[in-house]
Amino acid sequence: MRIDEFQELMRIIEPPRVCSYLPDQTASLEYRVLTGISAEQYEGLLSRGWRRFGVQFFRPACPACQQCIGIRVDVAAFEPSKSQRRCLRKNGDIRVELYRPAVTDQHLQLYNAYHAAMHDAKGWREREVDSAEYAASFLDGRWSFAYEMRYFRGDQLVGVGLVDQVQTGLSSLYFYHSPEWRPENPGTFSLLQEIALARSLGKRWIYLGYWIAENRSMDYKAGFRPHELLRSFGSDEAAPLWEAPLENAGEG
Repeated sequence: MRIDEFQELMRIIEPPRVCSYLPDQTASLEYRVLTGISAEQYEGLLSRGWRRFGVQFFRPACPACQQCIGIRVDVAAFEPSKSQRRCLRKNGDIRVELYRPAVTDQHLQLYNAYHAAMHDAKGWREREVDSAEYAASFLDGRWSFAYEMRYFRGDQLVGVGLVDQVQTGLSSLYFYHSPEWRPENPGTFSLLQEIALARSLGKRWIYLGYWIAENRSMDYKAGFRPHELLRSFGSDEAAPLWEAPLENAGEG
């Protein structure tokens, strides 16, 4: 995969800052703005640890820390654990539908309610977005591989999960939900639904972004097994190295 195959409008590394996941570490992200890339090219980026919001693609470029590790789940081999099966049962009344990404008043109300709740619960930066800001994050690029999963309880929209589809996998981009749904563990439920979608489409992998062993809020990602970990963020030309960890056995 060659850099000059992409329509790259910009590429920068942000100035170092305090890490939001490990406060004793210094973080920095590498960003590139890309347009017109194919699903095949995007899959090459995913396999090398790149993530995206809109037309901005990013991955860690931290000066002295390498604890952010790419993680992907083996869809065909995955079997839900006991706790994951309980989560499915608890959410048996949730209906899931697949759409192209959009922004409506319902999306904005749900997104802003979710972020307000996370500000109160976890100290997230307080913010409220309008339709233009939402579109810049989730709709820019109008990518052919972009989809969203909408979660309904009755007729009420209670969750939205942004996903990308490429030839061999799905990428789980972002999920937000109604604060009232939180006790039923919607984050785990949404990933189980994404895995089910990937399996129904014959995909091999689902990319979950980054996992940090020392960050407890990311523990749930390692609970989806079997999975592989990306051992280094290589160049566009270098083949990525994914390995299965020794602790891949599930809880049953």
